[in-house]
Amino acid sequence: MAEGFARLLGHGKIEVWSAGVIAAGVNEKAEAVMREAGVDISGQWSKTLDEIPLGQMDLVVTLCGNVRYCPGVPAEVRKLHVPVKDPVGAAGSPEEVLNEFRGARDEIKGVVARILDGFTGPLSARTAF
Repeated sequence: MAEGFARLLGHGKIEVWSAGVIAAGVNEKAEAVMREAGVDISGQWSKTLDEIPLGQMDLVVTLCGNVRYCPGVPAEVRKLHVPVKDPVGAAGSPEEVLNEFRGARDEIKGVVARILDGFTGPLSARTAF
């Protein structure tokens, strides 16, 4: 979701990567709630940290709910941790689960917008979410 919003709100002025500890695919519920927000993430795919140029990032943003479980980032890379509750484990009715995804989507959109508004890097800045 963060990659989708960063691409949309960054207006092509930044390079964006999204990766995690494991490649798990794009969640169909995340895809559905992003589509509701007018953002198509169907062309995105899950990557591991080994698949992106992590050492070349101007900023790495970790969004995992607990910083202890976030992926390690080289000390020389500028990083920002913003805890966002992962909706993947949400329980309840289908609508309740989707509402958890919507809540995470809206929170992530706000995080991405604030970061992009305050980013002072060059227009070709590289950012990983």
